[in-house]
Amino acid sequence: MGQGDGKMQITRRVWTGMLLAAGLMGRVAQAQSPVVPDDRQRYPWAEKMFAELEHDFGVVARGSDTRHRIEITNLYKEEVHIGQITTTCGCTAVRPSQNVLASNQKAFIEITMDTRKFVNQKHSSVKVIFDKPLYGEVWIPIKAYIRNDVVLNPGSAEFGAVARGNLTERRLEVSYAGRADWKVREVVSKNPHLDVELRETSRANNRVKYDLLVRLKPGAPTGEFRDQLTLLTDDEGNPQIPVLVEGRIEEDFQVTADVVDFGTLTPGAKATRNVVIKGRRPFKVAQLDCEKLPGALEARLPAADKQVQIVPVSLTAPATEGTHTEVLQFRIEGETEPVNCKVFFKVAGAGNNATVGSTPAK
Repeated sequence: MGQGDGKMQITRRVWTGMLLAAGLMGRVAQAQSPVVPDDRQRYPWAEKMFAELEHDFGVVARGSDTRHRIEITNLYKEEVHIGQITTTCGCTAVRPSQNVLASNQKAFIEITMDTRKFVNQKHSSVKVIFDKPLYGEVWIPIKAYIRNDVVLNPGSAEFGAVARGNLTERRLEVSYAGRADWKVREVVSKNPHLDVELRETSRANNRVKYDLLVRLKPGAPTGEFRDQLTLLTDDEGNPQIPVLVEGRIEEDFQVTADVVDFGTLTPGAKATRNVVIKGRRPFKVAQLDCEKLPGALEARLPAADKQVQIVPVSLTAPATEGTHTEVLQFRIEGETEPVNCKVFFKVAGAGNNATVGSTPAK
């Protein structure tokens, strides 16, 4: 090898080292760069409304549905309005559950990290701008490390709306590329209404695949749920992989409003309100029962089978003044359990600005 060749090899090594160092410094600078301006103006009145002022998703799998909700509570007498929400990185999206909060009302902002287009360490910030009752800004730093060697498909166990009492299952595939002996040792679930099962389906060429089966038990209560499973792997540095589980359990039949308010009536006055009952299939309301005021409440029961039934309920106010509550029980044809809703009204004398006479159905 000639002297020129030796100098060329040295020059190449120097350039390679400089490029590697520059790339490393760039990554370090990116990881350390502030996503929240140091000179930003703080608005303590606005920050007090947030349950959290930062969030770390931790280490997550590529393709996973990575979402988090931060609760906001209006602590003030005045109405609060969210004028705008922005993010500092395309890897993060955000949406509020509502933009207007009355006094003492709660809402949330849902933050989503894009784990399909982005990998490795990601930093972002959510900027929430209020324009009522005063101007204010709240900055929320967000970060996550998205693994490129573990992929989740689909990104979560999404059950959607399911009927109460049904045994429902969702299947997810966990794929890994790296070590030939990589293992998921355990799946941790804190929800007693979930059954989880892990099955290894393949292991070859330094690639491993599992099926993760998530089952919703028949005894799970009605309402929305959002939980997190944790895959415990044999990785020394980052053994935990979160898996989002969410859905909504519904009764076969339910009243759209939990409380029917008849307002304030004089003794003997009549009022009518419509009660809307929705079913997962067409049905017929066979009977209305009530315990405290059986003679004061009556319903005009629809004759046809429908998936949505509108039942006009009429009330004749009793002579006893004061606040009254009652539980209405709608008996569904062919069903053993009734569909319940509460009735609320007040009875006052004619001199107390009470409603007189019949109130038309809404």
